[in-house]
Amino acid sequence: MSDAIRAEHLGKFFRRVSPGERLRTLKSALLERRRARPREGEAIAALEDVSFSVAKGEAFGVIGGNGSGKSTLLKVVAGILSPTSGSLEVAGRVAALIELGAGFHPEISGRENVFINGAILGLSRKEIAERYERIVEFSGLADFMEEPVKNYSSGMYVRLGFAVAIHTDPDILLVDEVLAVGDEAFAHRCLARIEEFLAAGRTLLLVSHSLALVEQYCDRVLWLDRGRARLIGPPRRVTDAYRQAVAEAEGEAHRQQQEEPLAEATRWGSQVAEIEAVRLQVGGEERYYLASGEPVTFELEVRAHEALADFVFGIALHTPRGVECWGTNTDLAGFVPERLEGSARIRLSCPSLRLAPGEYLVDAAVHSREGAPYDYRKGVIRFSVTAQDRGVGLYFPEHAWGADGGVRWRKPSA
Repeated sequence: MSDAIRAEHLGKFFRRVSPGERLRTLKSALLERRRARPREGEAIAALEDVSFSVAKGEAFGVIGGNGSGKSTLLKVVAGILSPTSGSLEVAGRVAALIELGAGFHPEISGRENVFINGAILGLSRKEIAERYERIVEFSGLADFMEEPVKNYSSGMYVRLGFAVAIHTDPDILLVDEVLAVGDEAFAHRCLARIEEFLAAGRTLLLVSHSLALVEQYCDRVLWLDRGRARLIGPPRRVTDAYRQAVAEAEGEAHRQQQEEPLAEATRWGSQVAEIEAVRLQVGGEERYYLASGEPVTFELEVRAHEALADFVFGIALHTPRGVECWGTNTDLAGFVPERLEGSARIRLSCPSLRLAPGEYLVDAAVHSREGAPYDYRKGVIRFSVTAQDRGVGLYFPEHAWGADGGVRWRKPSA
């Protein structure tokens, strides 16, 4: 087998637990075991018809929402779970860092757990003893190795688990989201070791919610969606498709929320004039995701319950953590109000909205010229921005790099 991992039509089903399930007799439990696969209607499909291959020396990422089957897939590859259907071939020694405390016995010391874990991964006691000091040094837990691991913090679990896994010379390293638990310095040390691991021609299977991490370290990415393979391909292509799908789902939620009353904390004013709906139009269609630089229009549906001669319409953008990005209103733009009566539709158009990638919230308001609010809706809609380029900050101006003289470089591939 030339691939490190090859899965064909892989499936993993779990039985639904019905009321009273735990009260089964031993006889019924043994009889139940004889069924190779739960009957239809009794099963939950954690993985269904998943096919992919990972070449030797490749860094392969797995992304998807909670409950999409990512951790189940890693457990199947690690041999912790058996597939219900399909086939799986794994070539080489596997080390897995999947769950906090996985493979550790809480009642015994860190030192004893190192030897047990090493033995499980196929090392002799002599081999483990030869690597023990390096494992302890890498973990930074020299003062705690005689303590039972039940006294360890989550970060200490990760330190010891990764130190053991990386020092057993695996051919394939499986890493789940647990690295996010460690502190910043240890995370950098782990990533540096992963780079060395890949440089030595070893194979990495990485599950992470950090799309930036996946884009940086992986050669290809699998997107799982409710247990099925949605897309496999280059990291940027797959992560952008995933971001777009998440934004579309959030956009649908926004549209549904338009009909729901806002909480008092996010809406205030006299309601003499009322904002009945706020929409985002991107390229002529209503949607709540965009590529940086696309033309957008913010559209307000307003109803005045009495004729007004004093009114201002405003739009403001900010991040979910409250960082203000941009805002404007009709008064700042020089519009002098004359009359607002009945229903009206207000539009603010931006030929090119060059925000950096991320999530943004929109505030919409109608108020008097002195600032007295008629209707202020805070965070009324949310949208996502993606971009091919990377940068820091909130603003993404159109730009291009160039140089003269003694410099030579190759433009990165998309």
